[in-house]
Amino acid sequence: MKNKYYISVDLEGVACAVGAYGKGMSADNPNYRFAAEQATKEANAAAKALFDSGASDVIIWDSHGTGVNLDYYALDKRCSIALGSGSRKRFPGIDDSFEGVLFIGAHAFDSENATLAHTYSSNTFTQIKINGCPVGEIQIDAAAAGKYSVKTMFVSADDVCVKQAAETFPWAETVETKKALSWNSSISKHPLKVCDEIYESVCRAVKNSDKMKPYTINMPCELTLSYKRIEYAEGCTLRNPDNTPFAFENAYTRKGIINDIEDMF
Repeated sequence: MKNKYYISVDLEGVACAVGAYGKGMSADNPNYRFAAEQATKEANAAAKALFDSGASDVIIWDSHGTGVNLDYYALDKRCSIALGSGSRKRFPGIDDSFEGVLFIGAHAFDSENATLAHTYSSNTFTQIKINGCPVGEIQIDAAAAGKYSVKTMFVSADDVCVKQAAETFPWAETVETKKALSWNSSISKHPLKVCDEIYESVCRAVKNSDKMKPYTINMPCELTLSYKRIEYAEGCTLRNPDNTPFAFENAYTRKGIINDIEDMF
């Protein structure tokens, strides 16, 4: 077993995170600062579990929005930190020397009543599909890790996202942080209880690493992007392997073929 791990940290799926009406989890809403602090604590719980289980290296990826959200002083000093925006590579620096990836604070892809559900940008997309099936960030990012044979080992999120994760990665450990009521409401577990559950669950994931698997998507694959506005669809610059532009399925939707999951970025 390898001793290097990568933790992706989003904000929407942490305990007691519900955003604000019309704003989601942007920095200008009252719930943002709490969510960033809680995400830091949940990431630390996962990192401590990894180090206590024998990890030699852990990278924490600040993956929400512009990538500058967490309290870096409060993170375990044994961790390295991937942050900022502009990189088109998912899990920057990942390679086949890593044992697994973990998702903290994940959220569902566009689903009815799921708390803060979206895929990459709620202002841009209404749905993303791979080979005709709806997917979200955890599915796409897990596939980006899977192409290096890195296992998907853990997901923490609301109940809707946990269900989606279980359908995609049935081997992975999960922690349900809250029960979704609507896009901006939920019934959450206590934040400290969630941290305890993450620690225990990540320890189990490492112990059962031989049962964990990489998540892969066979390439090439069909990618369908449904945009929120017609002009966004018109502005899509993605091209097929033969260099033709993605076709219009309708005024809001573009469809085409990609050879690598990260081509969509």
